[in-house]
Amino acid sequence: MKILLIGHRGYIGPVAAQHLARALPGAEVHGIDANWFKGSEASGFPEAAFASQRQADVRDLGPADFAGFDAVVALAAVSNDPIGKEFEDATADINSAAVLKAATAARDAGVKRFVFASSCSMYGAGSDSFRKETDTLNPLTAYAKSKVATEEGLAPLATGDFMVTSLRFATACGASPMLRLDLVLNDFVATALRTGKIEVLSDGSPWRPLIHVEDMARAIEWGVSRTGDKFVAVNVGSQAWTWQVGQLARDVAEVLGGVAVEINTAAQPDKRSYRVDFSRFQALAPNHQPQKDFATAVRELAEEVRAIDFAGAQVRESRFIRLNILRGHVSAGRLDGALRWV
Repeated sequence: MKILLIGHRGYIGPVAAQHLARALPGAEVHGIDANWFKGSEASGFPEAAFASQRQADVRDLGPADFAGFDAVVALAAVSNDPIGKEFEDATADINSAAVLKAATAARDAGVKRFVFASSCSMYGAGSDSFRKETDTLNPLTAYAKSKVATEEGLAPLATGDFMVTSLRFATACGASPMLRLDLVLNDFVATALRTGKIEVLSDGSPWRPLIHVEDMARAIEWGVSRTGDKFVAVNVGSQAWTWQVGQLARDVAEVLGGVAVEINTAAQPDKRSYRVDFSRFQALAPNHQPQKDFATAVRELAEEVRAIDFAGAQVRESRFIRLNILRGHVSAGRLDGALRWV
């Protein structure tokens, strides 16, 4: 199987490539990326996991870029709420319009499987009930709205031989060569190690489902190899990895030991709170369920963070915060306001 990862030099790409190469004998993994974050690796990038790599903006891809591939995995995105707020137009353009254009081009080029990295954030403000795929979506941010728009546009493309899978991932976490520390668990681990304490900026009550990046790779493997319905949108994660943010901080502190937890009980409630029902994913992909142990994930991440040279920067001012990198490129004139290379 010949697989193309769009956005392969992001947080998920290197882990997914290594997993696909192991799990699918004979698989050939290729990558295309805008290279916004090249040079900000936490550890050595697994160049050997890719049969080829090239630089290109997802907005510029056409049928010729997809010729000969069996499956395409769309990872390229403006990756979180703070970036989406600062670069709202680019978020809609990249996360939605460009991905839909790429999916259409892939279909026209004869690609059979298209996997979209979506997000449970599209549920927005949840209730006490666990959100199912059939529940009303309530996206609260530009990032979440872009995921909803893409999924809506992908569904009608899934016709004939073109199979589309939209993986509504829980919040990502865990060690990766392209480490991000703007993710809640990763932030907690890094700040605990650097400062001896975890500061929870919210009142600690919001619910978050999490998924380790290695388990995201397992779900991607399922997406590129599954059978069944032409279009599937499914929540990807597990009930066991669902926390209130305050309890998550305390659990991280317990694994690491000697870490204080400070929760801002006076903070305004964070409306981005949701619990998610993962039973459909369990039924559809019983052999691709999350496997990562929480304590192991925290310890592995801690080992990676301890090896990093932060060059004097605090965690939230470091190169491992995606918004910091993009702001730096824009202020230096390397990227324009639309997040295109100048």
